[in-house]
Amino acid sequence: MAKLYTEKNFTKNELEPKEETVKFLLDYSKALSVINCNKLKFETLLN
Repeated sequence: MAKLYTEKNFTKNELEPKEETVKFLLDYSKALSVINCNKLKFETLLN
C-alpha cells in the first residue's frame, strides 16, 4: 500500500478555496467556448 508523506492531516475547512479563486474559475468557464469542426477542436476565450 502506498505511504502518505504528509506531516499534517488536513481537515475539510482548511482545504476550501478562496472566494476569488472560485469567482475566477467560474468566469473563465463562462468565457471558454469549444467548437468542434470535423476532427478539429477549437478553443476560444470570449472576452
